[in-house]
Amino acid sequence: MTRRLPARLRNLILAVIIAVLPLVTVVARPVTVHAAAVASQAACTKTTFLGFPTWYKYLNLNTECQVVNFTLPQIWLIGLAIVDILLRLIGIVAVAFIIYGGFRFIVSQGDPEAAKTARLTIINAFVGLIIAIIASGIVAFVANTFK
Repeated sequence: MTRRLPARLRNLILAVIIAVLPLVTVVARPVTVHAAAVASQAACTKTTFLGFPTWYKYLNLNTECQVVNFTLPQIWLIGLAIVDILLRLIGIVAVAFIIYGGFRFIVSQGDPEAAKTARLTIINAFVGLIIAIIASGIVAFVANTFK
């Protein structure tokens, strides 16, 4: 016997897909920047912890990895970089909760209440992961626009 997803969950998944598709096309568009700036930026951000961006990711850097022409409005770019780091951490936590929910589902041993709780954990973690991915894309888009 196959079960269908509840109507609310189907609608939520459909809404997320509809919301993500336009963002993918906006985030995927090429940004024209000077080649030397890209090379210096890549050299300065080569070593990161677990692939997380650095707090100065969206600032303009020279070849010695020093901030060029720092102004007060660029504090927002530092704040966006920190938000980007936090959203990536949230994504990792969401993946951990998906794994935890799967483990709880396996050890529920047919108990309907435990299986329902585990299923809700997985669904909520998946929704959180989707929100974190979308929010991280929006933050990157906004920061690259105002860079």
